Amino acid sequence: MGLFSRNKPKIKVESTKKDGFSGWIKCSGCSELIHASELGRNLNCCPKCSYHYRLGLEQRIEQIADEGTFKEMFTYIKPVDSLKFVDTEAYEARLNTAQQKTGRDDAVSVGLCRIDGRHTALGVLDFAFMGGSMGSVMGEKLTLLIEFALERELPLILVSASGGARMQESILSLMQMAKTSAALAKLSEAKLPYISILTNPTTGGVTASFATLGDIIIAEPDALIAFAGPRVVEQTIGQKLPPRAQKAEFLLEKGMVDMIVKRADLKKTVAQLLRFFMNNERSLPAEDRGELAKEMTERLKELLRTAETVPH
Repeated sequence: MGLFSRNKPKIKVESTKKDGFSGWIKCSGCSELIHASELGRNLNCCPKCSYHYRLGLEQRIEQIADEGTFKEMFTYIKPVDSLKFVDTEAYEARLNTAQQKTGRDDAVSVGLCRIDGRHTALGVLDFAFMGGSMGSVMGEKLTLLIEFALERELPLILVSASGGARMQESILSLMQMAKTSAALAKLSEAKLPYISILTNPTTGGVTASFATLGDIIIAEPDALIAFAGPRVVEQTIGQKLPPRAQKAEFLLEKGMVDMIVKRADLKKTVAQLLRFFMNNERSLPAEDRGELAKEMTERLKELLRTAETVPH
């Protein structure tokens, strides 16, 4: 051994995790580096430019509903391959893959929850399940939820994230557009509010039916909202679309969307709208109605006393 020689220590240094992901992400909005943990703490929004990344179904329910109040309904309805459809892969195989990936039967979850203490019918689409595509199960569950809201005189909130109608169900999928729209017409006749929340992306038959029939239509910032995607439209009409033509901000300018709300402010905004539309006894559980009646009586007495002191 030489005077200045030494044995190198047998230490293996790993610069990244085994899967190659170090936790750092280049933001799709501002191109700045952000850590995945920062996104998690910020409702999946970039803390630097507020770019809104997609939220999962469970995260979306947790964001909107009061903690622990969401009760899923109509879980017995499950998809079937009625047409024995096969493209590059059998529809049954696609369903099995999506169910294993998400742990869900289909691309929607509907149920009853409380928002700021108020009973509300809530439906949320899951883009992770075959792109949030609308098939027979989604149409049936949404229709049942709408009818439940009508029967119980509840406000309705639907959160959309979808690539449109599910092609593997052909006409059976397209029929859901008419079915959900007809159910919403009955809700409108009963003067019960429907708030539609459009997230990135909301396209196809979902956009062309229940997603754009809301009494109030809320969009998240920079969300893609369209019937057909920009490339398909440009190929069809033979010309370029205006910049950001199918983004939420453009649609707000043209009147198709009522408001754009950042994710951090969404629940507060929805709660305010529900208070405005449903400030009456029918939106409260029976145990709370007596207190509301007392409060309204006191307010009426105070109003009458004030009126008596106003000079004529």
